[in-house]
Amino acid sequence: MTNETTRPTTRTHDHAIDPLFLERWSPRAFTGEAVPEAELLRMFEAARWSPSAYNSQPWRFLYALRDTPEWETFLALLVPGNQKWAKDTGALVFLVSNSRMKVGDELKPSYSHTLDAGAASLAFALQANRQGWHVHGMGGFDHERAGPTLNVPEHHRVEAAYAVGRATPWAELTEEQRAKERPNGRRPVTDFAFRGGFPQRQEQE
Repeated sequence: MTNETTRPTTRTHDHAIDPLFLERWSPRAFTGEAVPEAELLRMFEAARWSPSAYNSQPWRFLYALRDTPEWETFLALLVPGNQKWAKDTGALVFLVSNSRMKVGDELKPSYSHTLDAGAASLAFALQANRQGWHVHGMGGFDHERAGPTLNVPEHHRVEAAYAVGRATPWAELTEEQRAKERPNGRRPVTDFAFRGGFPQRQEQE
């Protein structure tokens, strides 16, 4: 298992939270170790229990394991910059959401399908960390080709791609990699949480 004890981090919390939220981060340097399918299914099991409108569960996870026939197809859908490092991960995943949900006996548009899929995405990533793996989410993939290539049906949206693998230990990184492989910080809560509504002159960022 990757030893992260010496990896520097600037992450601190302003309010008391569970450490698992600070421990989740998105490396780009991976060991090339394959992810066993049983390990990946445990991550999807966590996603399974995410909340969703009307319990519609709109998320769909499409995956390819390293050294399988599907691997190159999934890898080729990523933009070249992501392919460069994602080739060293152990599994590639695409998250798709269903824009319709069943309410009673009717199929209706789901206002929150992307939000619900996002909740499943976080559950998936946090569970991966608990198992000793890391997940790096990506918007950098071929949006036009992803649907047809992955046989995504009508009324579904390809939300994001994810690379799953073992993060390279700090001691094995080059100096160039170390400059990038540090868990980054976040804006303070006061930048995004406002009692009573948006401030009158809040800038749109």
